[in-house]
Amino acid sequence: MSRIQDSLPVLYHPLFPEFFRQEVPSETKATCASCTMCASSAQGAVESVDGVSRLFRPDTKCCTYYPRLPNFLVGALLADDSEAMAEGNRRVREKLASRVGVTPQWLSPPARYTFLYRNARQFFGRTSSLRCPFYESSQGGCTIWAYREAVCSTFFCKYVAGEDGRKFWMTLKTWLSLAEIQLSRYAVLQLLPDYVLSGRDKPERGPEVLTPEDLDERPLPEKEYAALWGKWAGRESGFYQACFELVRALSAQDVERLLGLDGSIELRRLEKHLRDAVAPELPGTLKLNPEVTVKWLPDGSVALGAYNELDAVALPGVAYELLVQFTGREPVERVRQRLRDEKQADLHEDILLELYRHRILMAA
Repeated sequence: MSRIQDSLPVLYHPLFPEFFRQEVPSETKATCASCTMCASSAQGAVESVDGVSRLFRPDTKCCTYYPRLPNFLVGALLADDSEAMAEGNRRVREKLASRVGVTPQWLSPPARYTFLYRNARQFFGRTSSLRCPFYESSQGGCTIWAYREAVCSTFFCKYVAGEDGRKFWMTLKTWLSLAEIQLSRYAVLQLLPDYVLSGRDKPERGPEVLTPEDLDERPLPEKEYAALWGKWAGRESGFYQACFELVRALSAQDVERLLGLDGSIELRRLEKHLRDAVAPELPGTLKLNPEVTVKWLPDGSVALGAYNELDAVALPGVAYELLVQFTGREPVERVRQRLRDEKQADLHEDILLELYRHRILMAA
């Protein structure tokens, strides 16, 4: 077990509620150093579906995503002069110099990247053209990991707690995204209020079509860029670091007020999903999920997948004929007793619970 806050940037630790100091199952099935989705070490993954590979490339792993970094995290990174952050610092400063996707609120992906990401199919983990610009390919790691944003903090290809774990981390992503939006808006309001008052802090939809400027990833014209940044134009690094100073001076109570009712609701949802992930309960009646994928393997075993195409459960082939007995028409204990009487087989409650967590068996 690890604490929730262990998966987040250190900056957040004193800013977030006590809840984040609680324990959550460590995601030991999703490892970065030895990626379980690469062909050399794939475990519990359906390697292909309908002839399309589901494995990741070793030179991208799951880093085929371009993070949107909030201003205060950019500032925290720029203020970090440690050797460990030297390469990430260099890449972020290179991004600032390009002036593409550089706004007072975010460092964002270029429009062309966003368009391709939203319109591509079956690409995730499988194309170098959408690899994150902060990914260090020779070592296979992230150069800005200490200052990662919501998506990178909460994504796992597999979950120890199955569907309950997925729901927890997805809800955490929603809460973190809200925090990033509100904290970045708060910082801009203090330093460049016209940006917020003119509505430029509103969520942006990605482009429906790409302009020649988008295709070439050209920066805004000088006049537009200067109008966007006001008195901070040319001092973007200083602006981001000032955002960092403003945010880290906040208290947990300040952050709670900034997140408001939406934050309170998402925190309640988080609390519920944490209980489900840490202490799941087996439903009294179960049935085999009608949408489960079934793949028979050469050794006679069977790979079953339901909640996540990347996380299949391998079982002895004989187990499948036992699972089909769970139709949802009888209580679990009655089905177990019948299997003991008729087939001299007993599916232990721990096995049933694991199958339920992966939603191979589901509540009837």
